[in-house]
Amino acid sequence: MTAGQFKPVPQIILELSPAEQQKLYDDVFAIVRNLDWTDAAQLIALIMGNAALQQKLAAVLINYLSHELRAEIRYGE
Repeated sequence: MTAGQFKPVPQIILELSPAEQQKLYDDVFAIVRNLDWTDAAQLIALIMGNAALQQKLAAVLINYLSHELRAEIRYGE
């Protein structure tokens, strides 16, 4: 988002405009809408217990950050 500055992903998401947040939400919801969940705690448990689902959601986030925001992604140790 800002050249040469590191920002953690949660901060970047919070700083997105409402329209950008909605776009990211729509992309994520397309993956989780067909799962059987009734609340956030249950959804988190489903995701944390499924490596393939975690990879799909991570890919959505990485794709959004790199293509929509043109952010450079660096992985911590």
